[in-house]
Amino acid sequence: MLTATLLALAAAALHATWNLLIKTSGDRILASWGQFVFGAMLFIPVVVAIGWPERSAWPFLGASALIHVLYIEGLAKAYQHGEFSLAYPLARGGGAMIAAIGGTLFLHDQLGVWAWIALIVVAIGLGSMVRLSAGRKALGWASATGVVIGIYSTVDAAGSQRSSNGFAYGVALTMCSAVVLSIWCVALGRGPAFLATVRTEWSRYAVAGVALTAAYSLVLVAVRIEGVDAGYVFTLRESSVVLGALAGWLLLKESMGRTRLLSSVVVLAGMIGLVLTKGA
Repeated sequence: MLTATLLALAAAALHATWNLLIKTSGDRILASWGQFVFGAMLFIPVVVAIGWPERSAWPFLGASALIHVLYIEGLAKAYQHGEFSLAYPLARGGGAMIAAIGGTLFLHDQLGVWAWIALIVVAIGLGSMVRLSAGRKALGWASATGVVIGIYSTVDAAGSQRSSNGFAYGVALTMCSAVVLSIWCVALGRGPAFLATVRTEWSRYAVAGVALTAAYSLVLVAVRIEGVDAGYVFTLRESSVVLGALAGWLLLKESMGRTRLLSSVVVLAGMIGLVLTKGA
């Protein structure tokens, strides 16, 4: 359990980092595309060394890669219309709740009464972030992104369990997503614009790509540890909501950053409660 906890917390820090890089990019769709492409290329030696996931995991890789197109679109729109200290915690916290529930419904995870109470605390924290003044588009896109996060998290938990190496599954997912995103963006005519940004933004794409791939791969390693529920890992990983709210307040100087930080702390308290009451 300690190993899974440390992996999830490391993933949280990496996850907040690449999302901040996306938020501060000029074109968030191109930046998202770039991080997947660079993450895929930089981790090719890893796949050569540890191998590709087993055939039984392939349908989950394909499904998740397709879902990631919706994820990237939603995330870019959420960051376009909303501040980072709102969009990031709302999307990630909502996604964690749905992943925990999805793990219970589809992956046979066990959450006791107190764990469900902890999830209610998470919901209260998320609800306290919502202000209509933030704009319906910002709230709508962040919430929709949370739903998509919950769906692909459940799919990937099942897929990684069918792979002998969770890290291999995570790296393979980055590669499959890079291919699908490339087809999608080229079809939208974004190819020339992307190539132009690579000349000036390649270092940003590379850092974000490494953080993206490593963060999610660590999570998928954690969910394969015996006795560890997927909902536990995905929920603990979302402790990044506090880091996101803190970054929005201190780094981006967002107006309601401090208030959202407090709401994120409530969300984190619920997540800690989930950890402490696991199986209760």
